[in-house]
Amino acid sequence: MYFDRDLDVKGLNCPLPILRTKKALAEMDSGQILRVQTTDPGSLKDFPAFARQTGNELLGQGESEEDQALLFFLKRK
Repeated sequence: MYFDRDLDVKGLNCPLPILRTKKALAEMDSGQILRVQTTDPGSLKDFPAFARQTGNELLGQGESEEDQALLFFLKRK
């Protein structure tokens, strides 16, 4: 999937992945796409909730085969 910016928060635990995502999205233009790479298992619940609460769109999520990181694609509102 295409993305404008990549955020690597692997190795960080809640709430740091969400806090860094919020900061990164604030620096982006409306409509741009952020890819977040995380290893925090809590992110599976955190990112959909974050998208609902902030109005940013969760375009997709998956898992990286090379390093078992969770991937989230968020579109800036």
